[in-house]
Formats: sequence, structure tokens, C-alpha cells
Amino acid sequence: MASDRKRGRAADGAAATVTIRPLVDFLHTEAAGGVVLLAATAVALVLANSPWSEAYQSFWQTQFSIELGPLSLSLDLRELVNDGLMAVFFFVVGLEIKRELVEGELRGPRKAALPAIAALGGMVAPAAIYLLVNAGGAGWSGWGIPMATDIAMAVGVLSLLGSRVRPSLKLFVLALAIVDDIGAILVIALFYGDGIDLAPLLGAAGAVALVVVLRSVGVQAIPAYIAVGAALWLFLHEAGVHATIAGVILGLLAPTQPARHSDMIDESELIDLSSPQAARQTVAVARQSVSVVEWLEHGLHPWTSFVILPIFALANAGVPLSSEALDAAARSPITLGIVLGLVVGKTVGITMFAWLAVRVRAGELPAGATWPSMAGVAAVAGIGFTVAIFIAGLAFDDPALQDLAKIGILAGSLLAALLGVLVLRLRAAPPAGG
Repeated sequence: MASDRKRGRAADGAAATVTIRPLVDFLHTEAAGGVVLLAATAVALVLANSPWSEAYQSFWQTQFSIELGPLSLSLDLRELVNDGLMAVFFFVVGLEIKRELVEGELRGPRKAALPAIAALGGMVAPAAIYLLVNAGGAGWSGWGIPMATDIAMAVGVLSLLGSRVRPSLKLFVLALAIVDDIGAILVIALFYGDGIDLAPLLGAAGAVALVVVLRSVGVQAIPAYIAVGAALWLFLHEAGVHATIAGVILGLLAPTQPARHSDMIDESELIDLSSPQAARQTVAVARQSVSVVEWLEHGLHPWTSFVILPIFALANAGVPLSSEALDAAARSPITLGIVLGLVVGKTVGITMFAWLAVRVRAGELPAGATWPSMAGVAAVAGIGFTVAIFIAGLAFDDPALQDLAKIGILAGSLLAALLGVLVLRLRAAPPAGG
């Protein structure tokens, strides 16, 4: 009887390990990717403030033209990164949102309530502060910039603190950042388009419908979905909706159920390597036992974290930091609004909305968390690097205003990280004389 209980506990533990593994892998990749992203940012800043600055800027302005029948597309290299490669990043974001909604931290109203409400505060408060500072000014359209949280850098900072941050708080930050991503995607789609052209938008709707049909008839060929996804991207680009939304749509449409349930797989099928044909069959069975969402995320997440986002940083984070530029930023309401939004707005908004959620019993604090630790992770959520820079490029056509915004993003993200680390370290400090 005791041995049966032990086997049951072991089985439960194994199941828990299988369940949590994708999330652990995601957090580890985000943390390591944050380091690479930081290094790429440093390289971009060095190049933009070096004797090679002119060559650096002209390189990203290299023009590319593509013609497909009556459609022609002309983008420079920076736009190719921001509109093309970042669509893959947003595809992975869509996959993670889908997984979290179906089987993760956002599954069910009760479980999702606290991070969702806190994330709402972390979007509303920064935007309100920014608009208050920039009311009636040329920079008012940048209100969406300080709403964003950079998951990679936030998780990277929390990882540096080790055991000072409980695992439950890291999961809270991840869930909050996912909701924040949903908010950022909606803001980009609704407020930062170029004016809607109905005909290509109908084409995009047709592409989405085709994906649904392909799924319903059981088509599993990845090239078919890539072709439809490329068409969706092009239709959205021509429609005036930011084309990266195509990645999110495709990610949300990916199935979360494996083609073959684990109960239907004979264990011997997964260990038969007796011949090349048997090995191929083993690979096929293993592939069918994993959902499309998990398989794609596992394959693409390292590419987005270690390749695409660093390239994005290299293309966009190179801001001139001359004394004149810093002086202009110090006097700019755009820079001030972003810094205050990221540092004050995120910290206060997330903490206050989380407090209200707990107060009205819509949610409960993560296990072992205290309000000081919640304020600390709220401050860390003010690291708004990647998506904030992305929105800055959409909000301002003037490169000078973009540079002011980017300086605000860099300064605000740095201050938010330092504030979060300070609060979390003080919260975890041993009592005097202890």
C-alpha cells in the first residue's frame, strides 16, 4: 500500500514536471535572451556615437523593393526588420498568449484576475501620466509608448535576484507581461495604423478564414501555413494595419491539442530505433504527441530571443547621446512623460490595481508575496524596452522625436530596473542583528 502511494506521488511529480517544463524553458530563454538584447543595445549605442555613426545609419536605410504582380513593396532595412522579422516575434507572443489562456497562468477568470487587473493599471497609469505631461503638445501621440513591458529584460532582472524573488512572483510577472502584450497589440492595431483600406482588409479576412479551413480539414503541412501567413502579412500591410499583427493572429489560431494523445501512444513506439524507417516513425509519433503551439514555440522562441530581438535592438537602439541630444531630451516633455510613465506609472498603477483586486476579492496575492515585493516587481515591469521602441517608431514620423522617445525609454527602463532591484533587495534583506 505504501509503495503504491509512493508510485502515485512519483507519477504526480512526473506529471507536474512535464506540465511546468515549457514554462521553465520559456523563462530561462527569456532571461538569457535579455542578456543578449542588452549587449546588442550597447553595441548599437556605441556605433551610433562613434566615428562610424554615419555608416551605421546609412546601413539601416538600405532600400529593398519587392514586386508581386500588381503589388509592389518598398522598405528600407530597418523597416524590413521592424515589419518583417518582428512579425515572427509577435507570432511567438501570440503562441505564448494562446498557451497561457488555455493551460497556463491566464486559464480561468479567477486565475487570470490579479495579473489582468494589475496589467490594466500598468497600462492606464503610464498612458495617463504621459498625456498629462504632453497635453496639447507635439508628442501627444506617444501615449502608448510607456504602456509596454519587456518580458525578456524584466525576467532577466528578476533572475539576477535569485531566491530573493519567489517563483510565484516570477509567474505573476510573466502573466502580467502577457496581458500587457495583449494590450500593446490592441493599441498597435487600433491606434497606430496608417488609415484603413477596406479591400486589402477583406483579403486579410479571407486569409484568416483559409487558415481556419486548413485547420478544420486537418492540413498539417507547415509550408501551406507559411504561404497563407505571408499573404496575410501583405494584405495587412496594404490595408494600413501594422503587418506584425499577422504574427499574433496566426499564433492565436495555432492548436493547443496534440494530434495524438499520450494515452494513444505505445511507449515502444518512442524507443524503436532499430532501422532508419523505424527512427523516422519514432520522430513522427513524438511530433504528433506535442501540440503545435508547444512545438512551434520551442523551435522559434530561441530564434526570436537570440537573433530577432538583438537585430531589432541593433537597428533601433542606436541613439545619438551627444551633449546637445541629452540637453534636448532633458527639456523634452516626450522624454519626461516616458520616464515618469515607466518608473512612476508602472509601479503605482500595477501596485494600486493589484491592491484593489485583492481588496474586492477578485484575486489574491501570489504565494509568499508581500506588498513591498509586489511593488518591487511592479517597478521591474517598467522596463519597457523592445515593444516601447517599436511603438515609438509607429507614433512619430520625425526621427528627432523618435530619438527623444528612445532616450526616454532607455533612461526610464534603467531607472525602473534599479528601483525594482532596490525594493526587492531591501524587502529580502535580513532583519537587523539577525
